[in-house]
Amino acid sequence: MQRLLAAARRPILSRPPSLSGPPSRFPLGLGPRLGFAMVASGNPADPTTGTWQRVSSGPVPYEVYSKPVEKSPQDDREYRVIRLDNGLQAMLVHDAKADKAAASLDVAVGHLYDPLDSVAISHTAKGTEQYPKENEYSEYLAKNNGSSNAYTGTSNTNYYFNVATTALPGALSRFAAFFHCPLFAPSCTVRELNAVDSEHKKNHQSDMWRIFQVNKHLSKPGHPWRKFGSGNKESLSKVGRELKEKGLLQNGNGQNGNGTAAMKSADGSLAATPNDSRAASPAPSASSANSELEGDGGVVGRETRRRLVEWWSREYCAGRMRLAESLDELADMVASLFSPIPNRGREPLHMINDHPFGPNEMGTLVSLQTIMSFHALEISFPLPYLPPFWRHKPAGFLAHFLGHEGPGSLHSYMKQKGWITALSAGPQNLARGFAMFKITLYMTPQGFEQYETLIHTVFKYISMLRSSNFPAWYQRERSLISATRFRFAEKRRPDDYAVWVSEHMSWPVPRELILSAPQLVQEWDENDPVNGGEREMREILDTLVIERSRTVLMAKAEEYERVRGKDSIAWEKEPWYGTSYHVERLSEDFVKKANEPNDLKELFLPGPNEFIPTNLDVEKREVEKPAKRPFLVRETPLSSLWHKKDDQFWVPKAQVIMDIRSPVPNTSGRTFVMTRLFADLVTDSLTEFAYDADLAGLSYYFGGHSLGLYMTLNGYNDKLHVLAKHVLERVRNLKVSPDRLEVMKDQAKREYENFFLGQPYRLSDYYARYMLSEREWTMSELLEEVPTVTPEELQTHIAAVLSKVNIQMLVVGNMYKDEAARLAQMAEDILQTSSIPASEVIERSLVLPSGSNFIWTTPVPNKDEPNSSLSYYIHIGKTTEPRVRASAALLAHILSEPAFNVLRTREQLGYIVSASQWNLTGGGETGIRIVVQSERQPAHLEQRVEAFLREMDEKLQTMSTEEFQEHRVALQKRWREAPKNLGEEVNRYWGHIEQGYLDFHRRDNDADLLESITKDDILALFRSRAGPSSTSRAKLSIHVKSQKPRPAKISVAAMEAFAKKVAEHGYAVDEQAWKANLAAEGDAPLEKFANYWRDTLLAQASTVSPQVAQELTKEVPALLEQYPASDDGKDVVIEGATFVQEPKAFRASLEPSERPRALVDWNDLPTSKF
Repeated sequence: MQRLLAAARRPILSRPPSLSGPPSRFPLGLGPRLGFAMVASGNPADPTTGTWQRVSSGPVPYEVYSKPVEKSPQDDREYRVIRLDNGLQAMLVHDAKADKAAASLDVAVGHLYDPLDSVAISHTAKGTEQYPKENEYSEYLAKNNGSSNAYTGTSNTNYYFNVATTALPGALSRFAAFFHCPLFAPSCTVRELNAVDSEHKKNHQSDMWRIFQVNKHLSKPGHPWRKFGSGNKESLSKVGRELKEKGLLQNGNGQNGNGTAAMKSADGSLAATPNDSRAASPAPSASSANSELEGDGGVVGRETRRRLVEWWSREYCAGRMRLAESLDELADMVASLFSPIPNRGREPLHMINDHPFGPNEMGTLVSLQTIMSFHALEISFPLPYLPPFWRHKPAGFLAHFLGHEGPGSLHSYMKQKGWITALSAGPQNLARGFAMFKITLYMTPQGFEQYETLIHTVFKYISMLRSSNFPAWYQRERSLISATRFRFAEKRRPDDYAVWVSEHMSWPVPRELILSAPQLVQEWDENDPVNGGEREMREILDTLVIERSRTVLMAKAEEYERVRGKDSIAWEKEPWYGTSYHVERLSEDFVKKANEPNDLKELFLPGPNEFIPTNLDVEKREVEKPAKRPFLVRETPLSSLWHKKDDQFWVPKAQVIMDIRSPVPNTSGRTFVMTRLFADLVTDSLTEFAYDADLAGLSYYFGGHSLGLYMTLNGYNDKLHVLAKHVLERVRNLKVSPDRLEVMKDQAKREYENFFLGQPYRLSDYYARYMLSEREWTMSELLEEVPTVTPEELQTHIAAVLSKVNIQMLVVGNMYKDEAARLAQMAEDILQTSSIPASEVIERSLVLPSGSNFIWTTPVPNKDEPNSSLSYYIHIGKTTEPRVRASAALLAHILSEPAFNVLRTREQLGYIVSASQWNLTGGGETGIRIVVQSERQPAHLEQRVEAFLREMDEKLQTMSTEEFQEHRVALQKRWREAPKNLGEEVNRYWGHIEQGYLDFHRRDNDADLLESITKDDILALFRSRAGPSSTSRAKLSIHVKSQKPRPAKISVAAMEAFAKKVAEHGYAVDEQAWKANLAAEGDAPLEKFANYWRDTLLAQASTVSPQVAQELTKEVPALLEQYPASDDGKDVVIEGATFVQEPKAFRASLEPSERPRALVDWNDLPTSKF
């Protein structure tokens, strides 16, 4: 029942990152995970080596674990593990430097623990007895620079938030109340069912979710893994509907249909929320008005809620909870706030030790049809639960070899054959009790044609491993790499860290090893053949045989026809997503061949990793406070180098960004495509060399973009220059291989094609960017160019791109400026190119004229996608004007939480709703963007957004001085947050360098400037720039409209009119029955309406002539016309808007933004020796 208790993005995938395992988590909210950490836990089966000491000095007694938590020497945070009398364990984390607090509570119950007959019921708790207002929690966080989210896993549900440190007590109080005194408001039931259903429909065309569910569906009958974990409206209300059909539910009078007393929840609570948590929608639409008729969903909704409350009262037990937070005062606070959670005596960490793979599931090949265009093959082997193997992590040892990309590897061999583009391998915990080892191949079309050969090649490599001796240095390398990573791990955002800690508190490790055990790998003990480590690995390796595997083959339907022939496969349908699949047992001959010893000489074990850092020295110089910007330390006609020596994180790491700008890549869609192919070929050619570097903690990225080529390096600085040299030399000297070019072209083609099959809100946002960028190409334009690019043309293009460039470079971290300067000089020497002024390669946006209201409509390309999307952009002004910039940010902050609360929570428009500030291309112009993805048509969404904006005018006008100050302070705190790690610091600097404004102190300056911005200023800005009634407003909305017809609906008013006519014609009408069946959720599907009344009228055929029923049926069309449904599928007319007919002509009519310019002259170079 986890989905409704934790209800609340996935990238558009050219290939899914995880094909048959769980999509990690079921995300339960839309909003950023920003980042104080508190972590809580139940009673894991840990081999406790310390003792618990009683503390009775505070308001509520608790116990403290005696041993100190093992942490990195680099980690300056304090840790303490406490245990409350109700069994809840909490990890308290104190960071004296923190400007943000966070907490994560992990409940050891996931969707596998839901009742088999009522899948996934879990987030109707919108208010609590202490804080009954529905959005009290989210509103409090928003006003204190915070946010929250939750997710449901297979065996856990995690709730977390972040907030300004000063607001932690209030946030914790509101947070804790959800776990001991939640209000499962009846009025929330239908809305949360709709939210879960909307999320399911959002994912319905996602291959990741479809593949995941097919693999679950093909598990052992009766196994919990078979469950439909994410849930939808049908699954959530299934039991209620079945009980209703049997006459076992009450009809509102406290009696069941058979006259017996209605069932009660565990706590006897079926009462309405003490204070109505649902405020009326602003300018309510017909749908929102109708949904007020019976907000609890009628008898089915009430039964769904009853089961939820009953389940929560049984399963949400303190002993199953893990909490992570930040020490003495915090411990007292946690004990006071979380001790009221009852311990219901449930098993703290329930294990499911039975694996979902049985004899019938293993030794099979599953063919599966995808939505997106890709070819993949995944081989899975059942594994036991992995955390008990935390010391030596044997499955990870095997993953090191099977997933290796260096010489002699499976990846290298298959890539050279032209069969694959990528390979991944490794263990995956599916649930608490069982795991899987997976080898995933992303194939070329040629590889797909020979998928059987690829399967046999995988088992040849496994056979080679089985016959190999593994010197202990392999495990020693893993141990050294993990120890180095643990020692120099940088801090994360507090809520990210709190979630990680709370999740791992359930591991069966001593409490002092909660942090270290999941991350460190111990060396093998060569003197202990039983428990030394190698035996564990060998035992797992011996299970990696084809008889114990399941292989899943994935491709579009037409690819199966191409390779295996038309009508050669008898497809079946998975029930929840409708995915086509076919299962067949592997033949004896195929299995026999897979068990043959390896005969491929090209396969061999990797050698020692030469990239493991040896110099990890950091010269730590105490500074009064860290510098707030990088310094320009070197400038030549060809390059500019910005540098900052690390003065706050003190890790032996550096991050380098090198932007190699050229005017050539963006002259046309074709040159853009060729630049991308160039970058792809460089990356492809460096795979074997760079893989060891990546393993050792040093990685790079090289890609094309509209201004040229973009290269980053980050990790341990010891050998960073070695990797940089190899990448730059490959860039300069690449010879285009015709074979590899064809592979890269195929990848690019599929990525561009798959773009159109992604989420509609991503499409509408993309088109909004396209319409407002000076030089941009559509995916369709790029797709047209891919097939005809030749090796010769690409080679010529590469020379042109590199002939004249300007390099913008940033180096931050454990590198002195002379080392950074040598890196810049090396880049110039290797590239051997001429220079161009930086001003010749810039990006600019297009500016909407004042008083404009534009709409562009385009269909969703995927005809099976039920959702439409609206991206609604309001232009505010120039970011170069500080007051405009800061005011726009404050207005966006004020609008954000109400937009979500009104458009998603109250109006139920859809799962994806967001309002935020939007900086346009080039960073010189800014505005506010509201995005909504919904089954409703975009024109209706636009009307609701404008109704929301009109209501916000009143809210701003009546907003108290205190509330306005809360918003202002929250934004100031966000801007004054210190970066948490090197990556965050680099990101803050790079935007100013990339865009050319060099306004490094903007965050602090804008935070100061907010002090002078008043509520009247924001109201005036809103009314002139954002309010729909403004004559000076500049607005563009993108309507991406679904092509999938929606089921016809009939309004409640029409149904009432029809029921009245039925009664007038002599029929007996049970008003309570028809409303419960048809109107519990407002407008009803027309088909459902017709079926209900057909059966009802037929049942009375003996007393009323059937001809009367036929005459009544003829009156329905007129009633539909007289009382239209709010969502009748008809096009909504929007008055006063200009509809864009031709995007290119529209873009040509807009003026470009100002050319970027440095807003501050830092005068660095005169004092620099470079």
